[in-house]
Amino acid sequence: MNRNLQCFLSCEAQYDEADIALFGVPFDGTASFRPGARFGPAAIRGESFGLETYSPYCGRDLADCRIFDGGDLELPFGNPRRMLALTQEYTARVLADGKLPVMLGGEHLITLGAVRAVLERYPGLHVIHFDAHTDLRSDYLGEELSHATVMRQIWKLMGDGRIHQFGIRSGERYEFEFAGAHTDLHPFNLHDFESFLPSLAGKPVYFSLDLDVLDPSVFCGTGTPEPGGVGFQELLDAVLQLHRLNVVGCDVNELSPHYDHSGASTAAACKIVRELLLQLKGEMENG
Repeated sequence: MNRNLQCFLSCEAQYDEADIALFGVPFDGTASFRPGARFGPAAIRGESFGLETYSPYCGRDLADCRIFDGGDLELPFGNPRRMLALTQEYTARVLADGKLPVMLGGEHLITLGAVRAVLERYPGLHVIHFDAHTDLRSDYLGEELSHATVMRQIWKLMGDGRIHQFGIRSGERYEFEFAGAHTDLHPFNLHDFESFLPSLAGKPVYFSLDLDVLDPSVFCGTGTPEPGGVGFQELLDAVLQLHRLNVVGCDVNELSPHYDHSGASTAAACKIVRELLLQLKGEMENG
């Protein structure tokens, strides 16, 4: 567990002294439309230095936090099962060492590996899922392990009523029918998020943010852009509420930086990661 040479912003703590362990999973081996999310973690780190460490939104500073950035996992190409095993193993070690895992993707399938590890430690886990897509397909082109099936695979582990989906605006008909029977679906926007939070008070929560929940007019650097998404401020306002939850693990995924040559999508991802880390730090201080 050596510190990465290029860290996200000021996340330069040694592993043993850290409260939060940040790491990347640069995998996009099941991308069904436009690949490139494997470059997301490196882009987020590299562009993070365009930000200040201080957040005027919450009045906290990353420079005051003990966050370790372990860099990216080394992954075999074209092997989602091995990727999931390595992700689960790393996440489990972080949890065993009393730290909170924060994962940068990469495509959304990576979430399954982390959730497997977190669920072992927290059997009563709930998952909050921000996304444009349901990700509830039973398979995609015959493959059960896919970014399009990740929430279905997580449901198989957790059962009904423990996956809470927000911002969803795309999926097959049967996925929406499945969600109506088995998940807690809040389509199209994040308007219900703040009023929803008390229902998970005190419960362990894994937060998974697929950045394509944002409208492509403000975030086009992603593999499956879906018009009709939320604005940046709406997403930021939701992230700023996370200190009210017992978040025990999280990820930010699906930035494909080279589809936005302006760099605006990467800048948005960096700012969201900064605010997310500060909200988690606040939760740990209050916990």
